[in-house]
Amino acid sequence: MNNQRWLSQSYFIFFFTWGVYLQYWSGWLSEAKGLTASQVGYIMGIGLIARAVATMFAFPFATKFLSGKKLILVLVVASLVVTLLYLPANSFETLLMITFLFSLIYPALLPAIENSATTLMQTSQINYGKSRSYGSIGFVIAVLIISFIVGIAGERAILWCMIAFLSIMLLMQTLPTPAVLLVKPTAEDRGKSSSMIGLFKIKGFSIILLVVVLLQGSMASYYNYSYLYLQQYLDVNPLYIGIILNIAVISEIIYLLKADRFGHWKTSKLLIVAGIASTVRWIMIFVFPNVWAFIISQTLHSLSFAMAHFAFIQYISKTLPKQQLSNAQGVYSALGMSLSAALLTLFGGFLYEIQPGLSFLGMIVFTIPAVLIIYATRKKYQY
Repeated sequence: MNNQRWLSQSYFIFFFTWGVYLQYWSGWLSEAKGLTASQVGYIMGIGLIARAVATMFAFPFATKFLSGKKLILVLVVASLVVTLLYLPANSFETLLMITFLFSLIYPALLPAIENSATTLMQTSQINYGKSRSYGSIGFVIAVLIISFIVGIAGERAILWCMIAFLSIMLLMQTLPTPAVLLVKPTAEDRGKSSSMIGLFKIKGFSIILLVVVLLQGSMASYYNYSYLYLQQYLDVNPLYIGIILNIAVISEIIYLLKADRFGHWKTSKLLIVAGIASTVRWIMIFVFPNVWAFIISQTLHSLSFAMAHFAFIQYISKTLPKQQLSNAQGVYSALGMSLSAALLTLFGGFLYEIQPGLSFLGMIVFTIPAVLIIYATRKKYQY
């Protein structure tokens, strides 16, 4: 199979499942399993911690023994098996244990696929942005499909959607895979493998990681409180909230389709644009508390999230040795996508209780320092 097509299909079907996980899992635990809001928050919080530990330590370790294809296959099978355990589970304690186990396995699929992408970027000419855009398209389609199904069958259908999508992903593992992803690491390769400590000794990596963690973490209030903000504070009809939130994903798709045209830009330039766009976005929502300002701010998602993500992926694919790619993906997923989101969600929640708009404005406490750090270090570390 064409390497580009394989990567595009992998992103597409994975983000079908990711749409269920990000958008509906909390609602499913509450509505289908009867948990209280505090119980759901506790379970999902524990899940974020498990996800961070797994992606930072277990995932890089597994890449030393399994080929890229075998690792994805193992994670898909294990995720499907654990998902089936949810069917008979009803008690808080059982759901907590299953979610902890699920969070150790399923989210690692994202860095596994991203790691495959960076490997293909180093070994063959692929357009990363084009393939990654298929993931965003899959996410949008999944949300629309699930919204329709839930409207007819209720929240209990959410789990069956996850089971169905993971089953499709498993079937896709039978398709031809790029040869480089079939190569199993040898004992000699493991001997040459670089440690996580060595990753942070690479010139400039720690600075760039800190910047993307700040920028991605600043999305916490948006991910967790946008729905409530639109529904309760701006009094938007729930029918239109999904459409408004999807504007961000559509803008992300548009950017990713053109992202490789920015391949000649320095990482620092990409991150500065992302940081400024993030800052403008959060200020706009606070200063102009109306639905039209929120809609306009959604278009900045293409820069505040997608450009920052692209900058990091481009940086590690061009700068890091192959032995460090899985370590970089693991630490990025753990810190940028999990722990920072967990911590800043608490901060955003505190501000939301004071005034909903403050939860968004508060995120500039992280975006402004990110921009300043880039300006202060880009010449020294030449990135």
